[in-house]
Amino acid sequence: MLNGIAADGLTRPYGGTFLQFSDYMRPAVRLAAMMEQPVTYVWTHDSIGLGEDGPTHQPVEHYAALRAMPALWVIRPADANETAVAWKVALERDDGPVALLLSRQNIPVLDRSEVAGAEGAEQGGYVLWDSAADGPPEVVLISTGAEVPTTLDAARQLAAEGTRVRVVSMPCMELFEAQTQAYRDQVLPPAVRKRLAVEPGATMSWWKWVGIDGDVLGLDRFGASAPGPIVLEKLGFSTENILARAKALLERND
Repeated sequence: MLNGIAADGLTRPYGGTFLQFSDYMRPAVRLAAMMEQPVTYVWTHDSIGLGEDGPTHQPVEHYAALRAMPALWVIRPADANETAVAWKVALERDDGPVALLLSRQNIPVLDRSEVAGAEGAEQGGYVLWDSAADGPPEVVLISTGAEVPTTLDAARQLAAEGTRVRVVSMPCMELFEAQTQAYRDQVLPPAVRKRLAVEPGATMSWWKWVGIDGDVLGLDRFGASAPGPIVLEKLGFSTENILARAKALLERND
């Protein structure tokens, strides 16, 4: 139905449900991508942070599965400001569908006087925060969605211990890949090979961006039934574990 409305050209249709149930919509989404129809999909409850709903309602493989679909832009914004930018991107696109992956969790609105402006999300990925301007980072932490604030907390702790660290918010891999090589290298300097990606889903999407010397804190198993914060902590998506993984990466001699 949404594809038919989009094909008519008079309106910009959108629809949505829990991200987990995007599986049921996949044939229609794939058709929208093939037909280059500007349909917006709003998929909420986007992580294992759902908690008590349990593994049946917790998306794990869905980020990677959607990113594998040609012509579909998948955007997982970090806060309300990135979400506004994501809506702008969706409304301005006229040659294909956009998927917005939104959280049910209580996500803080990042203080943009302390980090970069959310307009950087239009490039798909951007430098959110850098601990030092006097040299390249020793490690880059890359994240999406609700995990960006937690990743930022870990980065600040790491910086307080004397490490030069950069945080990159990458809400949309497709848009980031569409940027010039110069821009991508500015955000992810080729010489900085210590990179840690943080996202509570299948890790396969991330190795392209972290490289063979990087690491991915993801989830290649199903979730669990417990209060959301407990699930996230037990499965490793805490400030403390992100900090530990970043330190382990820095200590590697490869």
